[in-house]
Amino acid sequence: MPDYLTTGNLPDHYAELAGTVRDFAQSVVAPVAAKHDQERSFPYEVVAAMGEMGLFGLPFPEEYGGMGGDYFALCLALEELGKVDQSVAITLEAGVSLGAMPIYRFGTEEQKQRWLPELAAGKALGAFGLTEPGGGSDAGATRTTARLDDGHWVINGSKQFITNSGTDITKLVTVTAVTGEVAGKKEISAIIVPVPTDGFTVEPAYHKVGWNASDTHPLSFDDVRVPEENLLGERGRGYANFLRILDEGRIAIAALSVGAAQGCVDESVKYAKEREAFGRPIGANQAIAFKIARMEARAHTARTAYYDAAALMLAGKPFKKQAAIAKMVASEAAMDNARDATQIFGGYGFINEFPVARHYRDSKILEIGEGTTEVQLMLIGRELGL
Repeated sequence: MPDYLTTGNLPDHYAELAGTVRDFAQSVVAPVAAKHDQERSFPYEVVAAMGEMGLFGLPFPEEYGGMGGDYFALCLALEELGKVDQSVAITLEAGVSLGAMPIYRFGTEEQKQRWLPELAAGKALGAFGLTEPGGGSDAGATRTTARLDDGHWVINGSKQFITNSGTDITKLVTVTAVTGEVAGKKEISAIIVPVPTDGFTVEPAYHKVGWNASDTHPLSFDDVRVPEENLLGERGRGYANFLRILDEGRIAIAALSVGAAQGCVDESVKYAKEREAFGRPIGANQAIAFKIARMEARAHTARTAYYDAAALMLAGKPFKKQAAIAKMVASEAAMDNARDATQIFGGYGFINEFPVARHYRDSKILEIGEGTTEVQLMLIGRELGL
């Protein structure tokens, strides 16, 4: 296991990446975050800039248009973006770990050559269609179906809460569907649906509490026909493969959550030094100082947890339990820190133009998406043999 992932002393190439993304987040993302949040508009110009920086290609080999980095590099970028705008961070996270990574992990060489270069360049986005109206945490309750007919999969059903599914640059949605039955159990496979395809409808966007600049839609499939070779991975392994993708994605969500938690600390420290009450900065009051100290402790603990999970993943060792711990600890840190930061800011913390107000609205979904806190506890318990 690399020492830097246990000590936090990052090698130069990681530190330089984090610094570059930090500068980008502060100079490009932060100034337009409130505008996109208020307008509920997708930040195409920011996404294009991230593509030019190579952020969408960080963990992919150069032969597929990537940067030749690794998953930890992606996590560092997500942490820095998460400090200032969770909508932008989740657009990158979902585009890489949910849109492109399944094709890289399980796709044929032809599928990789067709899809990855554009996805890695940020010129196209992919989406991951798993959740359905009747199956969220219980993804095995999939009702969407796909049957073979004359060399084509015919897909019928619906998905919901699908990120990056309705943008102008969305080029594919990978969906899980029941393709048969084996030993009395559903056979669930994954199939790539190009965008646009006849019968595939992106329904109107949700009116969300937070992540307002992130693209999220329900999807419907009405006799959607795609070639048989659009099967992603082995038939019947769709659900199992996506569980692996979700394990990895939990580390990425943990990194994003750490960014949100740290962003709340940074904003609170700055405000506590500047804001005066009763003749002195509020940070001079022990009640405020202690609150911020606890916030910093949460962010540090959560960062250590995701570093640990990433270290195991990069070393090729089992990391399911550690990923679940990281996701749970980090998402709770983000929510707790957002609540405390809002209290420190007082009335200003209730004004959407302030980053802590957006973090307060945005952070709740971190305890729900890509596996609820309860699911993480279930996974940890199972790994303990309970």
